[in-house]
Amino acid sequence: MQTRFWNVFLLSGGGFDLESQRQRLQEIEHELSRPGVWDNPEKLTPVLKEKSTLEDNIKQYEDLESLQEEAREWLIFAENDPSQDVLQALGDSLAALSQRLEKIELASLLSEKDDKNPAIVSIHPGAGGTEAQDWVEMLLRMYTRWVENSGFKLDYLDYLPGDEAGVKSVTFQVTGEYAYGLMKSERGIHRLIRISPFDASGRRHTSFASVDVYPQVSDDISIEVKEEDMRVDVFKASGPGGQHVNKTSSAIRITHLPTGIVVQCQSERSQRRNREAALKILKAKLYDQEMKKLEDERQEKYAAKESIAWGSQIRTYTLHSYRLVKDHRSNTEISDVDGVLDGNIDALIRNYLLHRHE
Repeated sequence: MQTRFWNVFLLSGGGFDLESQRQRLQEIEHELSRPGVWDNPEKLTPVLKEKSTLEDNIKQYEDLESLQEEAREWLIFAENDPSQDVLQALGDSLAALSQRLEKIELASLLSEKDDKNPAIVSIHPGAGGTEAQDWVEMLLRMYTRWVENSGFKLDYLDYLPGDEAGVKSVTFQVTGEYAYGLMKSERGIHRLIRISPFDASGRRHTSFASVDVYPQVSDDISIEVKEEDMRVDVFKASGPGGQHVNKTSSAIRITHLPTGIVVQCQSERSQRRNREAALKILKAKLYDQEMKKLEDERQEKYAAKESIAWGSQIRTYTLHSYRLVKDHRSNTEISDVDGVLDGNIDALIRNYLLHRHE
């Protein structure tokens, strides 16, 4: 047990230069204390962002050191007094240390520019009518449960219910630490194989849904959208949502004329709020489009794996004749399909991120 613990202890410290990060933090704090530096606060945004990142890194490492020291003390104590209570405390301490190491490992995989940003997620059904729309609702439930379990926040930006069942389309924002970095693993085509509850003959059906994930544009990034480049249409909201639905023209659809991108929002009661939400989605899509242009090499590397097109699914959820969830990028297989559909997708996300960094 002692050898295994010390291996964990040594591995956890690799690749992190604590002193250099502390030194850089001191330099930033010194710069921020200089007279007149706050006269142009908008210019300080990148510096303050770096300061926040350094403080988070240092705190994570110091917390890790504290957990390691606690585990070390319990280990020494257990060697002299291997009673049940002491061994239980040692086990709890090592479990806490292991969880923290896993969190740090995950953070190390989320080092791209936008990984810490909130995520804007859109889900759309493939061909198949009610069957595919029901699959969209199942995916929405899966992500909602995952958001709740992760301590994140989900806000609807647009929701269009199906005519009979399910969801025609939905767009929502996920806010939390590394929300985009984690949710980007879900971008692509999701395939469901099951006995259809909408088929009286009890036949097996295959349904598809596409999941698009965009980073919310940071405040320090300026995305200019000119009024003359937009066509704004106002229409009546549809579906459940209160007395205002289908009575007032509060829903907004924006068409960006230069790119042809179309976004809409009808989740709010006022035109102004729906316009603000639609503009947020548009800016996220324009930013994502620009980033793809600037990162052609990375896109080519993952084009075969992440192409958002029917027939190139990233994940298959099989409910009949056997039960299995398989991620086709990382080759991760999970037999607990119900658990996955209840939001337990952390293993799928983690293995995808590890696969990307191979």
